[in-house]
Amino acid sequence: MDFYKKALEDKELLSKIRREFHQHPELGFEEYETSGKIKQYLSEWGIEYTTVAKTGIKAVIRGKGNKTVALRADMDALPIQDKKECEYKSKIAGKMHACGHDAHVAILLGVAKILKSIEKELDGNVVLLFEPAEETVGGASFMIEEGVLENPHVDAVIGLHVDDSLKCGTIGVKSGVMNAASNTFVIKIKGKGSHGAYPHMGIDPITISCNVINTLQTLVSRETSPTEPIALTVGSIHGGTVDNVIPDEVEIKGTIRTLSSNHRRVMETRLREVVEGVTTAMRGKAEIEIVEGYPCLINDDSMTKFLCKTASEIIGEDKIIKLEHPGLGVESFAYFSMERPSVYYTLGCRNEEKGIIYPLHNSLFDIDEDCLPLGAALQALLVYRFLKS
Repeated sequence: MDFYKKALEDKELLSKIRREFHQHPELGFEEYETSGKIKQYLSEWGIEYTTVAKTGIKAVIRGKGNKTVALRADMDALPIQDKKECEYKSKIAGKMHACGHDAHVAILLGVAKILKSIEKELDGNVVLLFEPAEETVGGASFMIEEGVLENPHVDAVIGLHVDDSLKCGTIGVKSGVMNAASNTFVIKIKGKGSHGAYPHMGIDPITISCNVINTLQTLVSRETSPTEPIALTVGSIHGGTVDNVIPDEVEIKGTIRTLSSNHRRVMETRLREVVEGVTTAMRGKAEIEIVEGYPCLINDDSMTKFLCKTASEIIGEDKIIKLEHPGLGVESFAYFSMERPSVYYTLGCRNEEKGIIYPLHNSLFDIDEDCLPLGAALQALLVYRFLKS
């Protein structure tokens, strides 16, 4: 089968599906309407499915043999106001598919339709995973806990994400670490409140916090190699209520992004040491909470080579962009990559001639819908080739 030709025949349907979801975005673990519509399409095409992780879906297309490959599409939206002016802009105030998950769902449904039509030719099974809450707590971890990688036993997992930095018609690929791990931290600096006119009578947590924040920056600039990217960002600081009173407490929140488990452990340890050391030296006290978020997303070498070889059949080698550096953004597909050999790649959706130039998580974000049939064709061919290999 010419998978790209078949996907192009469904282009109008794929755009319709994508726009339908784009107009009705739902946040993490609230995707009841989204989930319901996906189930309607699956039922229409005779594909079995079960509900997992509250609003997630696991669907299965059963071919001949026991080999199984899974495909993942995330389906939640973001709390962003859609400021585009188009017929399919979000109808839900303050919610928007600003990360392309509507496109991912449309592509996976396109794959489902194609592969169901040739299920007797498949040398194994296909598991379709529609993941909730990717943008928040990582629905993938909940799906795995509920056993989506078993019955049938999944041998490999493949995922994609639209990419505003790549032209439509191209894909981005990287072996090894593809995305960073994340840790969030909350620091409470406790001092002693006093009148602003008599600062010597108190212990100023604002001054302590300034020194803590400045010193934390040296963990990246002076304690890690500049060739090994790490990001430490303070994104929130709150303390005090009026201009002439020194407060008792200041709260600092931030995130750490690392590309190895070793760096993750070192940064956790050094953050605690720096915060406690600076705070103690300035007569204050600190409470520190560090929460581990998503792990690193690691692409399997053999799966990455398989992806490049297979994708070249549709787009040619010149349209496969070998990414030099991993991204410091996080992706819950990482949980699947920890469980099975996996590959995750980016699908170009940029088209400057059409004015599609805005980045992910932007209120004007959009995609060139020509990427939809290409994504469906690539995913379908990858499944077909994997089960044949």
